Amino acid sequence: MTLVIISILLIAYLLIATERLSNMNKAAVAVFAGTVGWVLYICYGNDYVMSQHPSDYTDFLNGAKPTSIAVKEYIAQNIFLKYVGRAASIVLFLLATMTIVEILNNNGCFDFLKQLMRTRRSKHLLWIIGLVTFVISANLDNLTTTVMMLTMMHSIIPSRRYRMIYGSAIVIAANCGGALTLIGDPSQLVIWDRGAVTATSFSMTLFVPCLIAWVLPTWWIGRMLPERIETEWITMPYRGDDTNLNVWQRLLMLVVGIGGLWFIPTFHNITKLSPFLGAMCVLAVLWIVNEIFNRKLMHVDDMIQRRTPRVLQYGILQMMLFVMGMMLAVGVVTETGAVHVLTSWIDQHVHSVWILGGVAGAISSVLDNFASAISFFSLYSVADATATGYASAFVVNGLFWKVIAYSVGVGGSILCFGSISGLALMKMERLHIGWYFRNVGFMALISWVIGIVVMWLMNA
Repeated sequence: MTLVIISILLIAYLLIATERLSNMNKAAVAVFAGTVGWVLYICYGNDYVMSQHPSDYTDFLNGAKPTSIAVKEYIAQNIFLKYVGRAASIVLFLLATMTIVEILNNNGCFDFLKQLMRTRRSKHLLWIIGLVTFVISANLDNLTTTVMMLTMMHSIIPSRRYRMIYGSAIVIAANCGGALTLIGDPSQLVIWDRGAVTATSFSMTLFVPCLIAWVLPTWWIGRMLPERIETEWITMPYRGDDTNLNVWQRLLMLVVGIGGLWFIPTFHNITKLSPFLGAMCVLAVLWIVNEIFNRKLMHVDDMIQRRTPRVLQYGILQMMLFVMGMMLAVGVVTETGAVHVLTSWIDQHVHSVWILGGVAGAISSVLDNFASAISFFSLYSVADATATGYASAFVVNGLFWKVIAYSVGVGGSILCFGSISGLALMKMERLHIGWYFRNVGFMALISWVIGIVVMWLMNA
């Protein structure tokens, strides 16, 4: 049965990596792998529990006779819910941050960004878009940032060819910015929630490599652009909830929303509660401010005309289901004991986080970066780090967590379908993989390697 469960996960990985060819939604694949895996696990629950948790199961029985009902109750209460809780905390964090973005966007708090882009100088516009995307994605999840910036860019640049070029720059900036902070990518949230890293140490270590991975490809993309580019500045007939907030109200909401997200690491350090609760607190405060400022909404029926929120909501819903499915799927494989066997082999034959980082980056270029990250992060935990031959890499703020996070985050930019941000670009602009790699992806690969080398030199 262990082989069957592992085979389901590997087939799921294959379908996720070939989503463009199989036309199989990866969120559906992940949910299927996660749910079916646990159903098969519980069918052989007694064998798995006795091999992986014999003492805990004995304590759970407390002298009672072991039965099939008892072992199922033990799995449901003591094993399954643990993985559900971990996945739910990530999903709830994404839900909170997504709602924060939606409230800010509906009230025109991002209108200031469009004012920054009023230029016909192509390279100037490129660096403004890249910098804005890099900064925002470090504070929000990279999918939300990518779709928001792609939609904004789509309304500014009429040429599809130039939209493909600028869109590629947005994807790279979003992935690099998302890799920089613990709240910028769902994979970083996983290790933060487990207590493997702290916010300051993580960002300080990855700042220079992520900056290199963003600046070099952006500079290269700039060489593909003419001196000036045609732009369009059409005033949209409808913005958000059609409210009449003035400038200071929008700025206040922007400070509450984005500033609140910056406070989440401090909230976590003080309370030791899951980061999603901090995001929920920020959402609650912003929501109350929104209710105060918007006492009367006008033209509510026109909400259906808005394109951006529908795109964001559909994409974020898929991402949340994908995250939930992948964490459950990897969790059930972990509970079979197969991950421990793989970890033992790595301890005996690899002995280098840099090799693991290289492998993780290569895998994430063809497989989704979150799926790659959660697979590697499940190999170790801070609690059992001393069992390895190079234990210092797996302690709190150890190199393993940072190298893998950087590799999968930036590696997802090498091929466009390696990240959910890249998939958003492919769907929105009908971009082809071959064009992307020839023009942008190879430079992302070089920049990723340079970033790894810089990390190695910084920690030598």
